[in-house]
Amino acid sequence: MTAVLDRPSALAAPSSLPGAADILTDEALGFLAELHRQFDARRRELLAARIERQKRFDAGELPDFPGETRNIRDSAWTVAPIPPDLLDRRVEITGPTNAKMVINALNSGAKVFMADFEDATSPVWDELIQGQINLRNRWLGRLDFTDPETGRQYALGPNPAVLLVRPRGWHLPERHVTVDGQPVAGGLVDFGLYLWHCARASLDAGSGPYFYLPKLESRHEAALWSDVFAYAEERLGLTRGTIKATVLIETLPAAFEMDEILHALKNNIVGLNCGRWDYIFSYIKRLGNSPDRLTPDRAAMTMDKAFLAAYSLRLVATCHRRGAFAMGGMSAFIPVKGDEAANAVALAKVSADKLREVGNGHDGTWVAHPALVPVALKAFAAMTGPNQLSKIPDRIPGRDEMLELHSGSRTEAGARENIRVAVQYIAAWLAGRGAVPLYNLMEDAATAEICRAQLWQWLKFEAPFDEACPEPSRRSRRFSLDLFEDWLADELAALGDIPNLKPAARLLHDLVTAPEFEEFLTLPAYDLLG
Repeated sequence: MTAVLDRPSALAAPSSLPGAADILTDEALGFLAELHRQFDARRRELLAARIERQKRFDAGELPDFPGETRNIRDSAWTVAPIPPDLLDRRVEITGPTNAKMVINALNSGAKVFMADFEDATSPVWDELIQGQINLRNRWLGRLDFTDPETGRQYALGPNPAVLLVRPRGWHLPERHVTVDGQPVAGGLVDFGLYLWHCARASLDAGSGPYFYLPKLESRHEAALWSDVFAYAEERLGLTRGTIKATVLIETLPAAFEMDEILHALKNNIVGLNCGRWDYIFSYIKRLGNSPDRLTPDRAAMTMDKAFLAAYSLRLVATCHRRGAFAMGGMSAFIPVKGDEAANAVALAKVSADKLREVGNGHDGTWVAHPALVPVALKAFAAMTGPNQLSKIPDRIPGRDEMLELHSGSRTEAGARENIRVAVQYIAAWLAGRGAVPLYNLMEDAATAEICRAQLWQWLKFEAPFDEACPEPSRRSRRFSLDLFEDWLADELAALGDIPNLKPAARLLHDLVTAPEFEEFLTLPAYDLLG
């Protein structure tokens, strides 16, 4: 076992939550301090490398498969064996870590629940600690919840889903935990606290410490997680490879290094996932400084076309060649209450999306609501076994297909929807909510990022709209600052008195009109959190 560093441990902000002291123990904080001192400098170097690479993209360079790693792509190798309880992942449900959500998701009938400290969670300190308490209670057999308004009681059923945890991405700090005066990476806090308190209990229950890793952009960032895992396993006395992870391929650069990411994490990795919403955001972010990459309305960018279809097929082929799972992405549709016809349309769209994934060869998929679990299970009943590891697509898309821009219209309705969704989501995020149902879709940080990224890109190039202008004397056919501010004012007036709406609108305005694109809206938003 690695020797504990004989230096002060991490300092954590206090929390008055019942059970917080069981999470923020001296030993757990000492472990966080070790992780920070061992890995934070490298993390910051990799974040700086993202910025340097962006400068090359802005100068006209396009993503490509690295020449220096051709031997990894061309040689034969596989990832380590997959644990038995992860062999059937046909439907996974995701959501935040509040007790009611955790219980409902674990009881939903899905094979896997991903407890999300990232895009579905606003990083309010007490919310993060309560999430850790809830997950610890799951493994200790203490997880229950009584709704204070209805009195309804919630308890874990006899066959809960397998639990995976998504820590925050490398870019997000956690100012409530500091080491040597510096904030610890949010991802290390989420990972370290869960592993410290739940690794042994999950193994004793026949499962294990399983994670989803978000927002990676390169094999080097994957290698950093691999080294974190190796250090943590040795530190906790776990066999090498005990920690298992699935990596979300949700950035454009990562899609060109899928083999390399699997290889860097081959002792711990069990699969890759098509993180479709962040992938759209990343496409705009990384290539959006080019006027020939103007995207159409968000609704026009679907998984059966252009760069999204190509990356889905390539992910399946890459994963299955290496003995790893290829997970499908999130359907953002949620049930439509009080409108049977609209609900039927939404469920039909979910079913079609999942059947496409089955046909492509994916081993499972994501849903955001328990009512959609049966729909997805029915679609994945088309699999002949618990997974499709033996299936490789007949056609493997190449670089040009991976970069193919979606066709479709840019419309006033699309721009207004981006404004409405982004400002309401940011307002909810500032109020401590990270997953927000809006207009029959479950919006999270990734979908909000698409909205503000499109608005920024369209404004930068004064993108033309593909429709007649209803008021020629007032409205331009191109997206201008005046038009954006007019529509923002219109939408704010229609929304009325929503908590945090004014600061959310100011932040959205600043992000959309900024001369340089802000890497993540959650970074400046984090400064506004209490």
